Amino acid sequence: MINKILIANRGEIAARVIRTCKKLNIPSVAIYSDADKQAPYVKMADESYGVGGTRVHESYLNMDRIIEIAKEAGADAIHPGYGLLSENPEFAERCEQEGLTFIGPSPSSIAKMGSKIEARKTMKEAGVPVIPGTEAPVSSVDEAIQVANEIGYPVMLKASAGGGGIGMQVVHDNDELQKAYESNSRRAQNFFGDGTMYLEKKIENAHHVEIQILADHHGHVVHLFERECSIQRRHQKVIEEAPSPLLTDDTREKMGEAAKKAAKAIHYSNAGTIEFLVDEEQNFYFLEMNTRLQVEHPVTEEITGIDLVEQQIKIAAGEKLTIRQDQLKINGHAIEVRVYAEDPNTFFPSPGTITSLTLPEGDQIRHEIGVEEGYTVTPFYDPMIAKLIVTGQTRSETIQHLEEALNQYQVEGIKTNLPFIQKVVQTEAFKKGFTRTSFVEDYLMQSK
Repeated sequence: MINKILIANRGEIAARVIRTCKKLNIPSVAIYSDADKQAPYVKMADESYGVGGTRVHESYLNMDRIIEIAKEAGADAIHPGYGLLSENPEFAERCEQEGLTFIGPSPSSIAKMGSKIEARKTMKEAGVPVIPGTEAPVSSVDEAIQVANEIGYPVMLKASAGGGGIGMQVVHDNDELQKAYESNSRRAQNFFGDGTMYLEKKIENAHHVEIQILADHHGHVVHLFERECSIQRRHQKVIEEAPSPLLTDDTREKMGEAAKKAAKAIHYSNAGTIEFLVDEEQNFYFLEMNTRLQVEHPVTEEITGIDLVEQQIKIAAGEKLTIRQDQLKINGHAIEVRVYAEDPNTFFPSPGTITSLTLPEGDQIRHEIGVEEGYTVTPFYDPMIAKLIVTGQTRSETIQHLEEALNQYQVEGIKTNLPFIQKVVQTEAFKKGFTRTSFVEDYLMQSK
């Protein structure tokens, strides 16, 4: 049994986890930095404790203080949300050592998938298709150039410990690779403490499609279908939907089975996501595994009716999955848009105080939000402030509901990316499902 949960996170995801805790009658404990003292999620929790500081390394990455608060509050489990410490094997191990249940996978699973090179090797051995590329780190610019010429340009230069598009760049020739190698390696070292780089062949006109899985401690694994995550800016997702407008039923089944095979290969437990690139012929290739809850998990919840946070908690408590693969069905369609406090033209963060906030309403609308009117968005954290999730019986109906909701959504006092989202949704390419990873460059940036 899990009796009290500390949420080692902030903003909309902390509020999301607290909501499921209330549903399960499990007391929740929030932590907050000095900058987040008045945040909505802090008031939602049954208890809240200051973790100190304003910047993430002083607060939400302070493992010692977070574990200290968990013990002080009498929490016996920690939910890490996403980002921050959610994929930190050291934190998961510390929780185990301190007798706290980490609501996520084992430290070894996190570590194995945290290295993109190790993940590629593991998946290849498990029979999961991987993108052609290096099987070991490239140790110099000269070696990178040699490999790139062997597999053929364009290639993706990637940081082994990277995430969120950091340390990643498409390169088209030797000169570009020469310039990109050192800058990306240096950036990855600064962000992740590891500047190791590797190369993958760039899949042209690719779709970014991920499979949600759940796995318990008793060897049971199910997949909950796919999410289309191709619309990105700076290699970061902006709009996600389920199911994908690209996949056939046959490809969906094959990808689901491949995802389950991937999870079993590392004896995975809890919620996780296997990310794939899919080409126009529906060939798919392993990209990476996210060993945590995803930002875009609500669209899966909407089409399956399953509370993923509830399943995370039950699995962490040692319960067996009661969901069978043959029971799972896709019901309708769901689209999520990420609302960022950022300039819609430059994508630069736009901190400030929200002077007015009007949220759209309706049976087809769900909000995951971390702000309120009068709230000050600081420059210290990720600029995503909310998610708008819209549902419908069909994709076209869902898009119609989304357009109506976006027309009603108003945030004043700061700039947001809502005008950018509206442009995406209004394009014929989006409406027809042409949502490949180059969408923004192909259909929006060329008009600037």
